[in-house]
Amino acid sequence: MTEQMAWERNVLLVDHRLPVARPGWQLEEADPAGVRAHRQLRQQAFVEDQGLFAGSDLDDADDDPATVVLVARGVAGEVLGGVRLAPVGVDVGWWTGSRLVVAPGSTPGIGPALVAAACARAEQAGALRFDATVQDRYAAMFTRLGWAATGTADIGGRPHTAMTWPIGRLAALAQATKSPLGGLLAGFHLGGPGFVGDDGAPVPGTDVVAACDAILPSMVERDPGWAGWCGVLVNVNDLSAMGAAPLGLLDSIGARDASFAARVVAGLRAGSQAWGVPVLGGHTQLGVPAALSVTALGRTDRPVPASGGRPGQHVRLTADLGGDWRPGATGRQWDSTTGRTTAELQLMGSVVARTAPAAAKDVSMAGLVGTLGMLAEASGCGAVLDVAAVPRPTSATVGDWFTCFPGSAFLTTDGADRSVAPAGPATTATCGELVPGSGVRLRWPDGSTTPALAGPVTGLGASRTPEENP
Repeated sequence: MTEQMAWERNVLLVDHRLPVARPGWQLEEADPAGVRAHRQLRQQAFVEDQGLFAGSDLDDADDDPATVVLVARGVAGEVLGGVRLAPVGVDVGWWTGSRLVVAPGSTPGIGPALVAAACARAEQAGALRFDATVQDRYAAMFTRLGWAATGTADIGGRPHTAMTWPIGRLAALAQATKSPLGGLLAGFHLGGPGFVGDDGAPVPGTDVVAACDAILPSMVERDPGWAGWCGVLVNVNDLSAMGAAPLGLLDSIGARDASFAARVVAGLRAGSQAWGVPVLGGHTQLGVPAALSVTALGRTDRPVPASGGRPGQHVRLTADLGGDWRPGATGRQWDSTTGRTTAELQLMGSVVARTAPAAAKDVSMAGLVGTLGMLAEASGCGAVLDVAAVPRPTSATVGDWFTCFPGSAFLTTDGADRSVAPAGPATTATCGELVPGSGVRLRWPDGSTTPALAGPVTGLGASRTPEENP
């Protein structure tokens, strides 16, 4: 076939391709009129036709301003179906879906589309648990959509199945950021005995602790000044998590030109001044893609390991809830530090040193749950996190707060009789415990638990203390 003939055939294929069929309806979040139409469909289906409720199916969720109703509208604007979703009590990341209804004679596919949309909307609201109780005759549809059965119930004399939508946000973050480490770093004597997987590494034969962090190149390119500030922040946090007092910083900068490098340096300088930690030197390379890494040196004669946790110890979070989301990074980067004084930053940074807990780790790119999973892994155990007990800013959803970089936040573990030292503007709360096994489970206000991380996070394994080594 000649090139001209092939071109003509391709044109014919394109010209005769059938357009994608579009459904005769669309999904949207309901306005007041849509909510009323949804309630009318519910009344007809659940009260008048099925007799599941006497008189009315309205309940407290209908009066909750946090309740969301999604509807399917036909081409003329008529409501063909709907579903509602709402938090269970005070929003702690546990939502339920209910009152799924489709008008008789409607086009097939509306019900599954509403269920899928409700799942997406719940995750958008920061839910880490999304449940529903459905009539048994619809359980197979939910199963096909990925839901899992968790129990049985009886409503209005009809058998129902309790189901949950598996939200994998926490596991996906840990998988993306930390799971390759075990294989990549095999053979290295990371940190020495008792300190494998820690935020910093004790330098053998000294009281010096060294830490190193690189900032994402995309972040350096997008916000160079903030990247410089964070280069100081994350390294000081790493030292602080081991109870070390910062001594100084070394930086390595890559930039397309001197002007861009100056913006990164300005952020480094501001951070250095804010924490009172000098930049001792470093390296700068121009004419290259944006890059930044910072090494920090600190000092302590009693470094706190991440591996000191044991089953039965309480988990505590000390976090600065002030500030807000970094502009352009909502849901990902919380900025509490740029509004703090040097005295406040240093007081928060010394909380681990002044507490001397059994184990500690700062919350970083793996998020709160991923970081707790790493501490538990290094300690050779698992963890349970009480979702409702975790200190959280009012403007952050549970899902975002559990997966973001929170600025200044430290996890510590110790016996129930040990308290955390005052940390100035930071808030401290007991929010879980270490348990036998591995991974992390979330505990909810009803006492039930759900899996968050099924097993080890990094694959680096448990880190034995020096006393446990032969």
